[in-house]
Amino acid sequence: MILVTGGAGYIGSHCVLKLLSDGIDVIVFDSLELGHRETIETLKRYGSLKFVQGNLKNIDDIRGVFMSNKNIESVIHFAGYSQVAESIKNPQKYYYNNVYGTLNLLNAMLEFGVKQIVFSSSAAVYGEPKYTPIDENHQLNPINPYGNSKLIVEKILSDYDKAYGLKSVSLRYFNACGADSNGIIGEMHNPETHLIPNILKSDKEGSLKLFGTDYDTKDGTCVRDYINIDDLINAHILALKYLQTNNKSDCFNLGTGEGNSVKEIIELCEKIMCKPVKYEIHPRRTGDPAVLTADNTKAKEILNWIQEKTLSQSIQSAYEWEKYKNSAE
Repeated sequence: MILVTGGAGYIGSHCVLKLLSDGIDVIVFDSLELGHRETIETLKRYGSLKFVQGNLKNIDDIRGVFMSNKNIESVIHFAGYSQVAESIKNPQKYYYNNVYGTLNLLNAMLEFGVKQIVFSSSAAVYGEPKYTPIDENHQLNPINPYGNSKLIVEKILSDYDKAYGLKSVSLRYFNACGADSNGIIGEMHNPETHLIPNILKSDKEGSLKLFGTDYDTKDGTCVRDYINIDDLINAHILALKYLQTNNKSDCFNLGTGEGNSVKEIIELCEKIMCKPVKYEIHPRRTGDPAVLTADNTKAKEILNWIQEKTLSQSIQSAYEWEKYKNSAE
């Protein structure tokens, strides 16, 4: 049995769906502050899923999960806040939730003898890149509290490995995008902060806000590495198998190795939607590097991870999901 924290959220729910599809029993632990109960109800149709509502900031909540489920073998940890701008305005919220909450999880794991965890980290641990694409040996110098919170957890995991033998794989995401290829689940943030769904919803909710056109990039807008959600989740399954087989800690970038600017993403969305996208230009957001792209060689060589989906496929799946959500409202 696998425990998935934050399993009612965007990336976590896709991981739960994959685990269930593979015939693995899953416990989802989620506060539902950002996750969705309807997502849990949908997921229950696809396998053996137990849901526990609780908050990692309350250690008794997570201790209760381990106490009641003695057959938990490993943990995949998605629970956490992830908005860069919010972390700058309210760092206390991010350190308390992302760091203290994770400490409670790790301490509960040690108490009940569970010593393997896949951690949802971020490319934000690198900060302003000294070179691109970024490999795992790049210096770690976050430029916002969100990135700091992820790096602190990575350092805690390293210390817990040395002291207690708790093994971990930290997966440093670049930009996850798209929806489940079968249309079962997709992205539902409130408020939505990710670029692609905001573009796809822009005609319904007003003009898109484009933050910064004066970056040192090919068209002045930020360049990011967009990785399909299904490809991202496949890497989590491979990371879990890596832990089970090798019982060794490590970290891996998860990205495509290619970068697309905001304006390029808008153009791709326009082609798929068959209509123009209106946008308003706003100043740069604090804490946004100009370019973030991944060197994914390590994940390919060690995890045998394969990128299968194109960016156009990712946008198409996100577009189909948005249409489905609109029709269901």
